[in-house]
Amino acid sequence: MSNETPFSNVETAEEFTRHFQSLRKEIAKIVVGQDDIVEQLLISLFSRGHCILVGVPGLAKTLLIRTLAQSLSLSFNRIQFTPDLMPGDITGTEIIEEDPTTGKKLFKFIHGPLFANIVLADEINRTPPKTQAALLESMQEYHVTAGGTRHYLEKPFFVLATQNPIEQEGTYPLPEAQLDRFMFNLWLDYPAFEEEMNIVSQTTSPREVEVEPILDAEQIMAYQNLVREIPVPESVMEYAVRLVTKSRPNTSDAPDFVNKYMSWGAGPRASQYLVIGGKARALANGRYNVTEEDIRHLAIPVLRHRIVNNYAAEAEGLDTVSLIKRLIDHTG
Repeated sequence: MSNETPFSNVETAEEFTRHFQSLRKEIAKIVVGQDDIVEQLLISLFSRGHCILVGVPGLAKTLLIRTLAQSLSLSFNRIQFTPDLMPGDITGTEIIEEDPTTGKKLFKFIHGPLFANIVLADEINRTPPKTQAALLESMQEYHVTAGGTRHYLEKPFFVLATQNPIEQEGTYPLPEAQLDRFMFNLWLDYPAFEEEMNIVSQTTSPREVEVEPILDAEQIMAYQNLVREIPVPESVMEYAVRLVTKSRPNTSDAPDFVNKYMSWGAGPRASQYLVIGGKARALANGRYNVTEEDIRHLAIPVLRHRIVNNYAAEAEGLDTVSLIKRLIDHTG
């Protein structure tokens, strides 16, 4: 790596790069394949973002997130979202407790499962909007409110929500405005043949593997601050913003195919996440500035849940990913 850079905190940056790669290796002890997903989860963590993971049952979504928590020495809670789950079930509730010395009855707040560093919101689309809103508020504000009192969540706070793309009957899809709070929308695909052979071999034979913790909460927050120090050339920032603004139909920047196939484009939060994610990806790869390739690499997970296709796109078999790829090709 060259030290001829406006970025001055080189020694800490080199530590970050080593730790990032060590985390990938630790997670790979348990999780076979899914290399891009693991990288994007870590980028989101160090960017102070949250992720939504979409995949059919059996693709190790829960295992991946639990292993991530073990490799980070962070507290972890899993919440199984169901139609009867209430906001207080996840945020916590107040109970009446008697003071043994005075005999007075007082309210005491009992923390819910949201009070953890890493929270797995399993099948978030199976719980009603009121409970979804309680989770999403905590993601944005880093606190919950009960009885008029704010209770602050411990940082770092990282939410990973999962959705099952099949069996949509009886679900409550997240509105676009709430999906926008997630940095990445990650789709887990079926493993390749060789990967599935490894999975079957490892899970059907005696095998004990220990995941070594690499970072603690204090180190993670320090690295989150470090990521923000990475410089971004003005041309790269312009590229990220131009990519996002072109996704908005009926605007001066929108290409013809956007006007034809999209009913809604991405907002400014997409530009922010492209840039901060680009910073984390650059640093993870031992670079001290962001390139257009970093932006292109993150465009699909950042934009996938922020643009809405119209009926013309559906009629021609065009999904959001194909339109994002066309958008990238169109943005010079």
